[in-house]
Amino acid sequence: MTRPYQICSRCVMDTSDPDIDFDNDGVCTHCRSYGRMIRDIHMSENERKLLLQKTVEKIKRQGSSCQYDCVIGLSGGVDSTYTAYLVKNMGMRPLAVHLDNGWDTEIAVSNIEKTVKRLNIDLYTHVIDWTEFRDMQLSYFKASVADIEVLTDHAIWAVLYRQAARHGIKYIINGANVTSEFILPLSWISDKNDLRNIKAIQQRFGTQKIKTFPTLGFLKLNCYKYIQNIKVFMILDYVDYIKKDAIKIIENELDWRNYGGKHHESFFTKFFQAYILPEKFKIDKRRAHLSTLICSKQITREAALDELKKASYNSEELKEDTDYIIKKLGITGNEFNEIMKMPLKKYTDYPSYHNNISYIMCRFLFRKLKGI
Repeated sequence: MTRPYQICSRCVMDTSDPDIDFDNDGVCTHCRSYGRMIRDIHMSENERKLLLQKTVEKIKRQGSSCQYDCVIGLSGGVDSTYTAYLVKNMGMRPLAVHLDNGWDTEIAVSNIEKTVKRLNIDLYTHVIDWTEFRDMQLSYFKASVADIEVLTDHAIWAVLYRQAARHGIKYIINGANVTSEFILPLSWISDKNDLRNIKAIQQRFGTQKIKTFPTLGFLKLNCYKYIQNIKVFMILDYVDYIKKDAIKIIENELDWRNYGGKHHESFFTKFFQAYILPEKFKIDKRRAHLSTLICSKQITREAALDELKKASYNSEELKEDTDYIIKKLGITGNEFNEIMKMPLKKYTDYPSYHNNISYIMCRFLFRKLKGI
């Protein structure tokens, strides 16, 4: 039975999220969760400033004997660029880390180069083996799961932790934040750390073995976190992070150039979010991004609805981008069309940590070890 369409009366999330629920006033699950989260972590401005100051001092102190005192990811996007700006201006000595998966836009590359030059910070770039990565991306296309980007997200964290451990760094400063990214339905994404799932999909659909792709299995991740005590600090949650203001600052201070939509600093991410997701999976991620900004009072619901009326692609640009994607992936137009028509799958339709008893036991033992 088809569920009747409904959209939240407060934000713009709707029944494209199959798990969404609405109260008697038409307010959705995500808005209510955002409200609970804000109440649970509520701090006064002075309390946030004090906690930020103490954490920065701790990062500097623990990293005083190292070449760098923290690691930051740098994609050329707004969040990561502003994070680099803040970290440097707070007197920390970051190592910037970038994952080159073969899909960087020219604007993203230029933004990264200008950022590290103007802030005078070192950059480590990990270049993924393109032949191997392309085969893995095609495997995810054939698996017909919604979160193809799990591969890039997984590799980014693997490289960040690897570089932190290599340099004896105890903090990864992350640009993720609740202000602009809190709302994201679980049905739209995969578990980014589920290496078992990644290997299972590649083994079933791929033509190559995983050899050089940066991996971060459950055991390795928890060794980094609980044995080597590498922590993640979401710095943007401890400042007044207003996205439009952050953009003005990095444009003026770093000569940063805007690339359009959220995460469109990656050519593939742009095509994936603006075409593949809405066309095949009926998912418009703009709803989640805009709804978070509504909840954080950075835009109005009316402005968000107006934004959703705009097409993600104009027809000419879509054709050019589709041709480029098909050519770079080494498939034909017919093969791409067949992939787009394949029945939809959940990532848990394939072997996963989440239905593995050894994963559950290891998680329990690590938590007992740390007294959690």
